[in-house]
Amino acid sequence: MNKRKPNYFRNSLDLRDKVQVKVLRKRLKLSEEQFASVVRKSGNSISAITKEATTSSSHELPAAAAVVTV
Repeated sequence: MNKRKPNYFRNSLDLRDKVQVKVLRKRLKLSEEQFASVVRKSGNSISAITKEATTSSSHELPAAAAVVTV
């Protein structure tokens, strides 16, 4: 009868919640494939995902800049 209210944690991402995933992915400006890769590496902690996304994007940036300058 009475459903249990889900417990949400402010610092972890619920991967079953499409809205949370979409909001974080858009905020980090990642594609679905990039976001999935980052989550696989770092887990569901929002701070870990953000840290991994910034470090992985900084590694990819010089290669993209080299293509643009050519």
